Amino acid sequence: MSARAVIRLMCEADAAAVVAIYREGIATGHATFESSVGDWESWSTGHLEQCRLIADRAGEVLGWAGLSPVSGRCVYGGVAEISVYVAARARGQGLGRQLLERLVEASEVAGIWTLQAGIFPENAASVALHREVGFEVVGRRRALGRMEYGPLAGRWRDVLLLERRSTVVGVD
Repeated sequence: MSARAVIRLMCEADAAAVVAIYREGIATGHATFESSVGDWESWSTGHLEQCRLIADRAGEVLGWAGLSPVSGRCVYGGVAEISVYVAARARGQGLGRQLLERLVEASEVAGIWTLQAGIFPENAASVALHREVGFEVVGRRRALGRMEYGPLAGRWRDVLLLERRSTVVGVD
């Protein structure tokens, strides 16, 4: 394992690195149904500003994490979907865990009471990481979507739904 990274808030200067790391995740075919990154403005609009983190080691962005609201309805204001991506060259070094643990902390400061993650069952490393940080598998969404790119193009994919309830933000 390499030296720990500094986990810091994301800023607009990180945009190119965030997009590049996301593109690498897309290329694996096991990170998202999305087939392209899109532009920074679209990405930024879809993620909660107070819960965007960067893993930085010696000035190099090696990973990022963020939260997206699950709904615009106020009743779901404390529920968010998590994204964690680590650069290919830095995977297996504990950066995903660092990011995820800090994102949980940031979410609780922001008043988020439920975090959810949708993960392809084949992405065993991501499932294991989330479970280690307190997420539990609450369901399997069968044939949720069809891949539009890569070696699995045309194939319907299952997605595991994982959830973590805050122990800090009180829920009756």
